[in-house]
Amino acid sequence: MATAPRSRGTTEVPFVDRLRSIRWGLFALLTLTASIGVVMLYSAAGASFSPWAANHGYRFFLAASLLFFVALVDIRIWQRFAYAGYVFGILGLLTVQFFGSEGGGAQRWIDLGFMKLQPSEMMKIALIVALARYFNGKTLEDMGKISTLVVPVLLVLSPTALIFEQPDLGTSAMLAAVGAIIFFCAGVRWWKVLLVATAGAAIVPLAWPFLATYQKNRILTFLNPENDPLGTGYHIIQSKIAFGSGGLFGKGFTQGTQSQLSFLPETQTDFIFALIAEEWGMLGALVILALYIMIIFYCLWVSMRSRSQFGRLLAVGFSANMFFYVFANMGMVTGLLPVVGVPLPLISWGGTVMIATMVSMGFVMNAYIFRKVVLGLHNDG
Repeated sequence: MATAPRSRGTTEVPFVDRLRSIRWGLFALLTLTASIGVVMLYSAAGASFSPWAANHGYRFFLAASLLFFVALVDIRIWQRFAYAGYVFGILGLLTVQFFGSEGGGAQRWIDLGFMKLQPSEMMKIALIVALARYFNGKTLEDMGKISTLVVPVLLVLSPTALIFEQPDLGTSAMLAAVGAIIFFCAGVRWWKVLLVATAGAAIVPLAWPFLATYQKNRILTFLNPENDPLGTGYHIIQSKIAFGSGGLFGKGFTQGTQSQLSFLPETQTDFIFALIAEEWGMLGALVILALYIMIIFYCLWVSMRSRSQFGRLLAVGFSANMFFYVFANMGMVTGLLPVVGVPLPLISWGGTVMIATMVSMGFVMNAYIFRKVVLGLHNDG
């Protein structure tokens, strides 16, 4: 996907044309997915809109306003301030290190009073935008030089290390994975990406002493959940029971025994997909999966229509981010991956994830609206 546009992007997009170019199909998919979230949070609360369902709906409309704001701002403005956003994200992670709010053995949030902000989610957006700016206008010849990769590697490793320290193994792994996808799509040879990934996998055992106790327990539980069925293995065992007991059509709305009798923990966040499978069965789970697949392919469709490398990498990066979100959550719920505390975007309860998801989709829409604008090296100054 590497390109070499050297001319200044001169195509202007009048505001009226920006409004006409909004991808209402993508917004409809997001709205439908979030609406399912409201319905399932209503069920998770025992057929009550309080405390999660109603607030989830309010947060979606707030986040939707941010989506349209991001989508309509000139793409060259986002490119100009990409590095400033990255620095702001790093400062947020450093703030968590010293003044963050702790919960569940991890220090990941900043308490704003009206909500708890998770800077690591904002960092995902900042990193993707920063990498898209850096790689914009780079030629295949540039991508073949090791010196070209030093800066983007540091851009990825710095927040990954800070997030790992919180500790948040799941988000740090996702950040590194999204970075690898952007590297590959920017034109880095696949064998180089594979070499780095292999090296990273090789040093994973060295990270074991630095993991928190609960993270070690999660990995050991993933390998053998029946070893402690009433302790560390309880979550995943109950999730598998709920997921499998739904059968083809499910037990019915608000009729899930594992969830309604409180056997299934964290039904409003990490394990809401198990709740969906129990009450709506395999068909319901497949509908949710299909919605996410359509959103991801919509993002990839936008990437193929952008004339600028910046726009293409924005759409690819945020589609990869959505993929890893869904893959990690569904893999965790079904026992294919360790429990890493990754929510299901737009459906799970969580204000920061909702905002981050909608803002990321705003950048995808922005890439489509300004798809004919060529952003060359002159725009990087």
